[in-house]
Amino acid sequence: MASIVLLTVKQTAQTKVKRCLGSHFKDLAGGNAPSVFLLSGNESLSRGLGLRFMSHGTAGRSAAGSTRTGALALGGAAAVTAAVVGFLANANHFQRAEMATKIPLKSKEEGDIAERCKGFMSAPVTDISVLEERKNEMSTRMEMMIMETQAEFCKALEEVDGGTFKVDKWQRKEGGGGISCVMQDGKVFEKAGVNVSVVFGYLTEEAAKQMRSRGKVLKGKDGKLPFCAMGVSSVIHPRNPHIPTVHFNYRYFEIEEEDGSKQWWFGGGTDLTPVYIDKEDAFHFHNTLKKACDKHHPKYYPEFKKWCDKYFYVRHRGETRGIGGIFFDDLDSPNQEEAFNFVKSCARTVVPCYLPIVKKHLNDSFTQDEKDWQQVRRGRYVEFNLVYDRGVKFGLATPGSRIESILMSLPLTARWEYMHKPVKGSREAEMLEVLRNPKEWV
Repeated sequence: MASIVLLTVKQTAQTKVKRCLGSHFKDLAGGNAPSVFLLSGNESLSRGLGLRFMSHGTAGRSAAGSTRTGALALGGAAAVTAAVVGFLANANHFQRAEMATKIPLKSKEEGDIAERCKGFMSAPVTDISVLEERKNEMSTRMEMMIMETQAEFCKALEEVDGGTFKVDKWQRKEGGGGISCVMQDGKVFEKAGVNVSVVFGYLTEEAAKQMRSRGKVLKGKDGKLPFCAMGVSSVIHPRNPHIPTVHFNYRYFEIEEEDGSKQWWFGGGTDLTPVYIDKEDAFHFHNTLKKACDKHHPKYYPEFKKWCDKYFYVRHRGETRGIGGIFFDDLDSPNQEEAFNFVKSCARTVVPCYLPIVKKHLNDSFTQDEKDWQQVRRGRYVEFNLVYDRGVKFGLATPGSRIESILMSLPLTARWEYMHKPVKGSREAEMLEVLRNPKEWV
């Protein structure tokens, strides 16, 4: 779950902080969803494949307009080509659904900013004139990408549901703001939220402490660390228990240290939470993500899939939240441009990896017992978000946080039954077994 976390900055420091979004950041300006503070992962990824992203030392740093490449250490055998077993008979079904749900990306890196903004759900957080002036900077490129992702996903959901999103544009007095798009009580989606945030300010000590715990070396001037952050996040809760819940978040973060150098990194991921196992759905979802990852590195998907299973784990239940997907954080290698291109590839999968599944199950019938099981699984979803999700916990404890955006991920309804246990051999028991023992789907 990704949450918007608003940090405090003194009013007298506004001028200094705004440098973070100024031309001073020509090659490295950017941002990230505030949840990055809490969606932290391992200091290093799986040792078995020897892949590690380093966000400290010289990795991910820049000094006064020059970029130093991050460090990416690779070892072990190349990833084995995934085999598709048992699903080929149903391939045509998904091909038809995918063709019907693909939303063409109209954005172009060098396109006209004002023209591209016409297709957004709202005017961007940053003034269009400022975006045009800084069109080649990372802050502009990232903001345009997350705004386009929000618009494309919202429009695809509206087309399926027939409803419309409530667009709520908000400002943060400490710096920046966001756009929250929410659709409730729709025909298909009981609750759907797609948020964009673009904020800047000073890191709180608690945020800095959590980043240091992930291995980051942060040295602020007079104890202060100016930051820029931007990202897009979404959680979709359908009515039909045969349509899975989906979550995605893609973000960028940058910090200025006392010597004027900058640390930057990307984070994000997409994961699926079905109520019932459908192997064809699981393959389609994971394979779409794998194809996007494979364009950039063959080890991205297997490593980020493992990371996702580990992060979205409900420890007190001994089960994962769903069937996973990909999750990564602190990505600052091999360089900023390539990392950004990878994030773009992932963001562009949110429609094709999810909408074919939605359309496939639109007219599936369901019983009251199946609806009750959906409510029980939603209860687990709530438990993870409120007990373990670092973004939610930090946001609720941070002065100035926008609570409505932080809790957007929660479903309208959920259910807790005392000592609930699925019947042995049932589809509910099958789902629980998968959650207790994560599988490889591709």
